[in-house]
Amino acid sequence: MRILVIEDEPDLLAGIVRALRDEDYAVDTAVEGVDGLFKAESWAYDAILLDIMLPGMDGWEILRRLRQTRKTPVLVLTARDAIRDRVRGLDGGADDYLTKPFDLAEMLARVRALIRRGAGKPLPRIELRGAEIDLGGRTVARAGETVPLTPREYALVEYLALHRGQVISRTELYDHLFGEDDDTMSNLLDVHVSNIRKKLGHDFIATRRGHGYCIE
Repeated sequence: MRILVIEDEPDLLAGIVRALRDEDYAVDTAVEGVDGLFKAESWAYDAILLDIMLPGMDGWEILRRLRQTRKTPVLVLTARDAIRDRVRGLDGGADDYLTKPFDLAEMLARVRALIRRGAGKPLPRIELRGAEIDLGGRTVARAGETVPLTPREYALVEYLALHRGQVISRTELYDHLFGEDDDTMSNLLDVHVSNIRKKLGHDFIATRRGHGYCIE
């Protein structure tokens, strides 16, 4: 899953990015409003963490403009804890609100919930094709035994599971699984899919030639 963090406090930004990457999310960043809006509108992120007090363009304006074109789940991060500010954020299109200072574990839980709800899967577990995917623990089990997946393999399984029944193009998968600083190879998805099939069964992920992959 690919996350955009728009935050101008260097220490807080570094902590958020580290926590997200430790959970194997692909993370892009922006430290001012105009660049943040450009990235938010240019790529299909799974969630956006948005600070309100930003140089160049504040978070309210980013949210207003973003909602004209995108439904990306947005978690607002702000030092403002007045009720009117929370109401303004939620009424302005934010999906959730977290007041600074906050616990990183709570932030991660809220991000997971946003991604699930954004995909129309509010429950933290998905059962399909003989496997159980724990979206909270970020694990996959089969017949009660945990299947050892690499972080990228898990991310691929999770994304396809959240969009079960849909054919997902290679371009979309690259956009959601790799950040702006990641090095990618043209055959990397094929390698990951092959490894997942060895671990979860050849028919776990279906290939639609010329279109992409899906879990049926």
